[in-house]
Amino acid sequence: MAMLEIQNRNVYYGKIHALKDLSLSVEQGEIVCLIGANGAGKTTLLTSVMNQIPSTGCVSFEGKDISNAGTMDIVNSGMTMVPEGRRVFVRTSVQDNLLLGAYSRKDKELVKKDLQNIYEMFPRLLERKNQLAGTLSGGEQQMLAMGRALMSRPKLLLLDEPSMGLSPLLVDQVFETIVSINQSGTTILLVEQNANQALRIAKRGYVIETGEIVLSDQAENLLANSKVKEAYLGG
Repeated sequence: MAMLEIQNRNVYYGKIHALKDLSLSVEQGEIVCLIGANGAGKTTLLTSVMNQIPSTGCVSFEGKDISNAGTMDIVNSGMTMVPEGRRVFVRTSVQDNLLLGAYSRKDKELVKKDLQNIYEMFPRLLERKNQLAGTLSGGEQQMLAMGRALMSRPKLLLLDEPSMGLSPLLVDQVFETIVSINQSGTTILLVEQNANQALRIAKRGYVIETGEIVLSDQAENLLANSKVKEAYLGG
């Protein structure tokens, strides 16, 4: 049984058919990446899985049908999303942003421990814990968004374009962090335009075009695929 199973997912924006009977799965412990061009439906899929937009088709998480569950119920069940563009609370301190990620948790002592773990993972955030999040750089805000998501103790983390707008050095750091999060026990579904980096850390990958999965394979095979190279890896 897959940890996340998406079957025949459809999304419409007016007359635009944004997702077309899309199906994919994520096994426990994996990093699975979804690559595709702008407008292919990558972000739409993640927001659909979190039930933030009207969708049809089935989504199950750990064997339970969550197709009609509320977003907060999905988060409480162990799946969290880091949205594209970070979306931190800019007029709130770094530490308060992190604590907001745990606001539905009752285990206060574990929350304190997890906060310290986040600061160990992202020392820059500890240095800036009392600063307003809006004063952070793009890379620091990405760290904050990931840290905030981890404060909910997710079993499955959905990451939407975590490297967008970052310098090459910070991109490397973000991908190293994703691997570290996965090695600590969190399963990851990664949406990423940087296909080369994403496929190098993933176990499996899917290619999406105009709302449909057109190719799926082991990540190493997709890296070597001539069509994928030409379309997404710069030849």
